[in-house]
Amino acid sequence: MNVLHDKLVIASNNKHKLREIREILGTRFPHIFSLAEIGIDVEIAETGATFLENARIKAKTIVGMTGLPALADDSGLEVCALNGAPGVYSARYAGEPCDHDKNNEKLLKALEGVNDRRAAFVSVIMVCFPDGSEVYTEARAEGEILTAPRGTGGFGYDPVFLSKDLDITFAEATSAQKNSVGHRGRAVNNLLKLLEI
Repeated sequence: MNVLHDKLVIASNNKHKLREIREILGTRFPHIFSLAEIGIDVEIAETGATFLENARIKAKTIVGMTGLPALADDSGLEVCALNGAPGVYSARYAGEPCDHDKNNEKLLKALEGVNDRRAAFVSVIMVCFPDGSEVYTEARAEGEILTAPRGTGGFGYDPVFLSKDLDITFAEATSAQKNSVGHRGRAVNNLLKLLEI
């Protein structure tokens, strides 16, 4: 599939996600907009049971509102010992509103005394086009959950997630390091291959 559009709307105002996606897609799409940058103020209910369902809901909503190609990412952390939790509820694991510190505290408490600390970040990225076509990709970043946070960069669960590829937490990694092995970076790079850009 060839993309002839030079504009892309990212169905998010999350500055961390926007930065990560722009760093990879910026040379392919000259004009990448957040929702705020095109004047959209909407809270899209993520009612899906999977990352794919939520990504599709967000992308279809925004392409319908703007008439422009829309990219949506739905991602989260899956912990083996917690049967895949927090999963699609990662952002609000500790309740509303989203609070990264509280989410990490709840996760570490849930894993107290647990030896199996394997986990993976999962990202599903969906792009919906005005003609009704869509393309999506999924990627994972494997690692384990530490017993205490490390590092000051990143966001979300990055300080407690020890990357199997980097042997440091995502919060200790540079943005280039994280993009090279992170779930979202891998998913966006996979997307470029699917789009044949």
